[in-house]
Amino acid sequence: MVEIEIGVLRNQCLDRRIESRSRLVAEVAAWEHQRNASAARINWMFSTEQARTKMARAYPKPTAKES
Repeated sequence: MVEIEIGVLRNQCLDRRIESRSRLVAEVAAWEHQRNASAARINWMFSTEQARTKMARAYPKPTAKES
């Protein structure tokens, strides 16, 4: 999810040169406020089990903790 949001931020807000750090902070804050106000959501196209199957090595299935 983080990678998706960073991509959206890059495309919607950081697609140009920003002249100062203070301006960058203000731009990102404005973008974040708008993104939260619009209640942006991610529409997952697969289940957790499907993701675990496809990416088994990166996301191993959790095991029950031993008592």
